[in-house]
Amino acid sequence: MEYKEYKGKTVEEAVELALQELGATKEEVEIHVLEEGKKKLFGSVPARVEVAKKDVETVEEEPISAEKMLETLSSVEKKDVYTDGERAVLFLEGLLRELKVDACTKLIKEDKKIEIEITANKTTFVIGKRGEVLDALQTLAGAVANTGREDYKRVVVDCENYREKREATLQKLAENLAQKAVRIQKKIKLEPMNPYERRIIHAALSDYEGITTQSEGKEPHRYIVVIPDGVDPESEPVETRTDRERSRQGGRGDRNGRNNRSNNKPNRDFNKYNREKSKSSSSSGGTSLKNLDFFGTFLGNSKNGDNE
Repeated sequence: MEYKEYKGKTVEEAVELALQELGATKEEVEIHVLEEGKKKLFGSVPARVEVAKKDVETVEEEPISAEKMLETLSSVEKKDVYTDGERAVLFLEGLLRELKVDACTKLIKEDKKIEIEITANKTTFVIGKRGEVLDALQTLAGAVANTGREDYKRVVVDCENYREKREATLQKLAENLAQKAVRIQKKIKLEPMNPYERRIIHAALSDYEGITTQSEGKEPHRYIVVIPDGVDPESEPVETRTDRERSRQGGRGDRNGRNNRSNNKPNRDFNKYNREKSKSSSSSGGTSLKNLDFFGTFLGNSKNGDNE
């Protein structure tokens, strides 16, 4: 997809301008918010967004029926000569053919867990919005691979290294929001995620001191709340923008994803300098640097336990 930047007084105005120029609806485009418009004492800063049409071809056809899916599954189960992973691969190949998706399915590894890689001309058809289609394919492949087994074997289905990229995005998101939660001393509520993605967030913040993460709500709308120490757990959380927008901007950094106010690791040297300089300034009647403490915010262990 080719992105083009648009400006307006507000994000809504910039998006509307983009939709008019592209001749598309909001559902047919991908939107990245670069900067939200805001007023200043003198003048204002325009809102900036990047917009591109989604690279998806609409195929008008009837969805695959449950009977056809069961028929595909049954045909795979009859071939006992195949391994668990091979049965899962054959099922996915048949399912993708029924869905008229041009893709190649390959068994990468079959040991303690089964790893399957899908390569497609149009990865959007296989991955879906935030990996929803890929997750569904993985669930079905897991059901096929574990048919007749007493112990469950984990099955991972990936496409174009999507899962590794998604994990890196979620880890960056978790770090940015943890730092913000400590800085503003408020609970931060993330958008709903599946159990796999929630585990990534919990794990990413498990070593940050002063932070607790917990999952709330019911499936499929269960979400994570990041809680700084000392904040009332019953207080109203601050809701975040989508992880896609935040990962694009690197929190509140520039369009290349850099965040000049956030660091992944605590800057103890700067904190030490800050405190010494503050004491020196106070004793000499100068200006205190206490207001710069946020540069060295220390984040640590999550007390989330088995919260998923």
